[in-house]
Amino acid sequence: MSEDTHRATAAALLPLVGGAPNVTSVAHCMTRLRLGVRNRSLVRDEELKALPAVMGVVEDGPTYQIVLGPGAVARVTPAFETLLAQAHDAAERETAGAETDAAEWETAAAEAESAPPTATPPTTAQHTSTTPPTTAEHLAAQGAALKARRKARNATPVKLFLRRVANIFVPLIPALIGCGIVAGINGLLTNLGWLPSVIPALTAIASGFMSLIAVFVGHHTAKEFGGTPVLGGAVAAVIVFPGVAHITAFGRHLSPGQGGVLGALAAALLAVQVEKHCRKRIPEALDVLLTPTLTVLVTGLVTLFGLMYVAGEAATAIGAFATWLLAHGGAAAGFLLGGLFLPLVMLGLHQALIPLHATLIQQQGYTVLLPILAMAGAGQVGAALAVYVRLPRNRSVRTTIKSALPAGFLGVGEPLIYGVSLPLGRPFITACLGGAFGGGFIGLFHQLGDTVGATAIGPSGWALFPLIQGNHGIVTTLVVYATGLAVGYLTGFLATYLFGFSRQMRTDLNAPPQTPETPEAPEPAQAAETATAAPAAPSPTPRAPAGT
Repeated sequence: MSEDTHRATAAALLPLVGGAPNVTSVAHCMTRLRLGVRNRSLVRDEELKALPAVMGVVEDGPTYQIVLGPGAVARVTPAFETLLAQAHDAAERETAGAETDAAEWETAAAEAESAPPTATPPTTAQHTSTTPPTTAEHLAAQGAALKARRKARNATPVKLFLRRVANIFVPLIPALIGCGIVAGINGLLTNLGWLPSVIPALTAIASGFMSLIAVFVGHHTAKEFGGTPVLGGAVAAVIVFPGVAHITAFGRHLSPGQGGVLGALAAALLAVQVEKHCRKRIPEALDVLLTPTLTVLVTGLVTLFGLMYVAGEAATAIGAFATWLLAHGGAAAGFLLGGLFLPLVMLGLHQALIPLHATLIQQQGYTVLLPILAMAGAGQVGAALAVYVRLPRNRSVRTTIKSALPAGFLGVGEPLIYGVSLPLGRPFITACLGGAFGGGFIGLFHQLGDTVGATAIGPSGWALFPLIQGNHGIVTTLVVYATGLAVGYLTGFLATYLFGFSRQMRTDLNAPPQTPETPEAPEPAQAAETATAAPAAPSPTPRAPAGT
């Protein structure tokens, strides 16, 4: 798309999220524009979903996420930030006008919220008297209700902490992807024996970020938990300093990088607590000198003589366990991981896997868990295709599936999960079954000696192909991953087609939603007579407005 198209997309998004005054923060990951919003009620979900460039929306805690897809989000975000800056500049020049606009936005949002029930045709309301939802709008509403209940259940201290830990790694994903792809190209050139003079340069490019990832993790950890970011990076830098090789802890010499991202995470968390403690007790006149000094000194000593060793042992145990699990559990382990990943997402526990992925990438060059977990998305795609085939007369649901499938193939599963499979119930279970068989297939080949890993986190589905790496040739590894996706698609489709619907569900969901609209077609005279006689007539048509 052209630059004008991206600017137009940003211009369309801004008023639908409540305007510039309602946006508190802007960031993006590989596929999503992540916004902090001041007043959630001002965001117009349905209008956002209707935009051609929007693949779906996701609400995750305080962050409102708009799925734009790989590539597009990186171009729309700067345009969106430019519009925000322009709006804020205009607001500073006309403060009174900005306040008036904010009131108008709230009024417009309130009217927009009350509009959908009024705009809903009576035919749809009558048709939804059966238990299963019959249109995409009802599925979306049911999915939103399920999401709200999940959000309420997941608002526990542990799960909120895991979500904040996940936020630490989101800004690192673009660098992980870029360096991972360069590492894949470098490995291909090495195996083919091509361009030997370029290989050392590519190695430096691919490995430079990973050698210092602990510093970035420390920086973002301090920022996320309310400390000074540079102090978090400073204490984490101790971990990768080559001179730590001369230090002995617990009777052993330390190694540069020992503990990796886990050690950096722990060190930065400790630094935040030390810094906050100092801010409360040190006089303001001495704060600028003593607080950063004590933060770096105390945290650095604890890191060198405690955290590096403990985190190093934990990281080694994680790598050894993942290798052992797939080497011995193989298909069974992959079946469980692929099948249970989406329920873990529903419970908010998937956030805990992100530091594990980063640890495995730092240790082994790739994470063997991500390709298995990606099979869950394949099961969702297969299930959605089966729903599409099983509901030939439900154009509303089929339209939703067609619009969400491209994102699903690229590993963005939320539109299919919350818009189709989860509200329907059974298709969500059969989709998980598809993910289980796909994960079992990948796990089986791992047990047979063909390891499939990913050099970065973030992408999934087809978007993961450039990041796939293993212990054999790249062609073999890619074929195993592609076949695993095919198994997930096929199993999810067959399981949903055969077991995803009861006979009554198929009957209700396949009822044409537009059929009852025929009474609206008669001449105006007949319509007027019907409206006049409605209060006295016992016919079922006036039943909907009878409560007014």
